[in-house]
Amino acid sequence: MSAELLINVTPSETRVALIENGVLQEVHIERQAKHGLVGNIYMGKISRVLPGMQAAFVDIGLDKAAFLHASDIVTAGLNIADAELKAGPVKDIRLLVHEGQFLLVQVVKDPLGTKGARLTTDITLPSRHLVFMPGSAHVGVSQRIESEAERQRLKDIVSTCLDESGGYIVRTAAEGAGEDELLHDGKFLQKLWAKVQKRKKNARKETMLYEELTLAYRILRDFVGSDLERVRIDSKLTYQQLHAFTEEFVPEMTARLEYYPGERPVFDLFDVENEIQRALERRVMLKSGGYLMIDQTEAMTTIDVNTGAFVGHRNLEETIFNTNIEATQAIARQLRLRNLGGIIIIDFIDMQSEEHQKRVLHSLEVALGRDKTKTNIHGFSALGLVEMTRKRTRESLEHVLCGECPICAGRGSLKTVETVCFEILREIVRVNRAYVADKFVVYASPAVKDALINDEFHSMAELEVFIGKQISVVIEPQYGQEQFDVVMM
Repeated sequence: MSAELLINVTPSETRVALIENGVLQEVHIERQAKHGLVGNIYMGKISRVLPGMQAAFVDIGLDKAAFLHASDIVTAGLNIADAELKAGPVKDIRLLVHEGQFLLVQVVKDPLGTKGARLTTDITLPSRHLVFMPGSAHVGVSQRIESEAERQRLKDIVSTCLDESGGYIVRTAAEGAGEDELLHDGKFLQKLWAKVQKRKKNARKETMLYEELTLAYRILRDFVGSDLERVRIDSKLTYQQLHAFTEEFVPEMTARLEYYPGERPVFDLFDVENEIQRALERRVMLKSGGYLMIDQTEAMTTIDVNTGAFVGHRNLEETIFNTNIEATQAIARQLRLRNLGGIIIIDFIDMQSEEHQKRVLHSLEVALGRDKTKTNIHGFSALGLVEMTRKRTRESLEHVLCGECPICAGRGSLKTVETVCFEILREIVRVNRAYVADKFVVYASPAVKDALINDEFHSMAELEVFIGKQISVVIEPQYGQEQFDVVMM
């Protein structure tokens, strides 16, 4: 599989597109005014303890208080003498923290919608090959490294880096790495942790002690694989900075960096801009003529599979199976492209054959195997729906690029013109009974005004006779379809 990264840099925004076999698979966007917080380490202050939720709100210097659950609190580093803590798992958060307490915390989830950032006290510091775990004495190896000999080799090398400051997890990218590279990463992370500890001692209030790398650097560290052919960057300054970064930390990547000076925007090379626009639409067309309908809500994301214009060649069961198989590939791509996370419900077209269901599930698992984000598929439910989860740490593409519609307020639908007309007529009756007026003037949108004086002309005339007063309608161009005012004269 051929893959490359396109990095588009402007003073206010950095965008990264991952292209695999000429097709856009992932988009990452970071804006200057709104950096992601995941990975940042803070000195936080417990502002409120909520026993009923087994959680606490933590002030880390942001507009919204961050959220810390009891299960995310590591007791080893806390100076607590309570015997119950030593006896086993603690269920009461009041034994772990108290209001006004200062705590070292790390962001594991960005603020999403109305929710604040999610925190943990289990601090980790990642580098290219290793993840440093302060306070641990353990060396773990990524499960994706399958060779037992390689796993043992890596564990033996990294074990020599161990000291009282912490342990390590060997990342998948370390497979085949030399001893010097691993030891260099280990020493770098130890120095970084020492710097964080020094800042912690000097901190007197809620403050940030460590900031995660910006998007372009993070992508090179975390998403670069051996199958990546090149990285094109359209900013000369960013290219020079990344060149220096890779020479020091990822030397095997330096030769793959390319400065892109072309007049044509770098994102136009693989039609990325249009693909991003299509990723914001509800409907996703399949090559066969079928389509997906994707609806993202706060609770979950639902994906509905339809045959559409695809009529097949043999029989109905075969048509349904082929559409579902094709849909699995499109669903896996859309989850990555839109960065959808949390609970995901997939409504495949109903299949009678259990063999077909197994093959569709297997196809979905294989397609999701290329996704670096952790996913769990729970199979078909009693209602014939596939339930799955995908780890969510950052906001989806839609939440990054779009806001709530000011007309429908996020509902996705509007009251019909007819409904608004009837609401206006009822409002006139209500106001007429409550107040004394000589006549009424209705201010409404152009569409509603046309309906009142045309389609609802008889209703208006009957109401004028009923209340014995004149009613006139005036266009208010700035009003949306649902907005209106009834004014007494």
